[in-house]
Amino acid sequence: MSEGLSPGRKAIASYGDGGFRIADERHDGSVLVFPDRVMAWPVSRKADLAPESFREVTAAAGAVDILLLGCGSEIPTVPRAVRDILKAHRIVVDAMDTGAACRTYNVLLGEGRAVAAALIAV
Repeated sequence: MSEGLSPGRKAIASYGDGGFRIADERHDGSVLVFPDRVMAWPVSRKADLAPESFREVTAAAGAVDILLLGCGSEIPTVPRAVRDILKAHRIVVDAMDTGAACRTYNVLLGEGRAVAAALIAV
């Protein structure tokens, strides 16, 4: 999935079995993925989403314009408070299932877009 990317970019190679393979490393559980780093994310279900869950994302405002929110296999919706805090930092959030978020992240990363992903493990 990561052909054509600059070295050091964090492309998502696979997902499932409760985690992700990102840039040749296995990450168990949910993660925040930025072009240059991956962080554990203490969110395991859509009901856990709260503004404080996105501190690292809002701290990266300016370097991140688009946040892809992978909601596991649940129907994707973003709580109003989460949408509002991201909007206040000029970050557009797009919610979808985790698989679609992984694929879309890689496409946008390959295009050089200012993208991050918040992914609930499946």
